[in-house]
Amino acid sequence: MMTHEELVATLLADPEVKAEYDALAPEFELLRMMLQARQAAGLSQADVAARMGTKASAVARLESALISGKHSPSIHTLRRYARAVNRQLEVRLVG
Repeated sequence: MMTHEELVATLLADPEVKAEYDALAPEFELLRMMLQARQAAGLSQADVAARMGTKASAVARLESALISGKHSPSIHTLRRYARAVNRQLEVRLVG
């Protein structure tokens, strides 16, 4: 049986899979930052939802959407999330 690390290495050896994986890097990084900010603030998804004026299920969908790629949250929603976790959203175009 293959370990998780071996499976990942095998999959990423395929150039097409690697390209798709690399294309998702910004979403994974944003999710990592969001989760770190929520944890640093000591907040649950329900806490963030209350601060955003929404339901915990909406926050769960927001956080999972970045993994699934099924939905791209709006800047407005990301800004509300950032405020809820005592952060400021910064969007930049880099070259």
